[in-house]
Amino acid sequence: MVADNRPQRKQTPREQALKLFPWICAHCGREFDGKKLSQLTVHHKDHNHQNNPPDGSNWELLCLYCHDNEHQRSQMAAAPGEAPTSRTQDRPSTFTPFARFAALLKRTT
Repeated sequence: MVADNRPQRKQTPREQALKLFPWICAHCGREFDGKKLSQLTVHHKDHNHQNNPPDGSNWELLCLYCHDNEHQRSQMAAAPGEAPTSRTQDRPSTFTPFARFAALLKRTT
């Protein structure tokens, strides 16, 4: 048997994270496998792409949608001159999406 003396290629944070964590989006909980695994990305929690500890403590796996959403929220929070607003601070929500659900279930056709 011949020894492999080639230098080993350093694994990317994504490759390392896929070995460390289950293939589930940390935000929405969607599971990934096979061809759809390409839709799972590694997100740096502190947004510093140089901070790559080997234990993965700065990473989380997010689907493409949650990853985009996470970056949009951080960009909105960092927008100069604009304070992020929350509707719950202004007034409580009075919308109840399932208020008539029981009546719809009882209705006969």
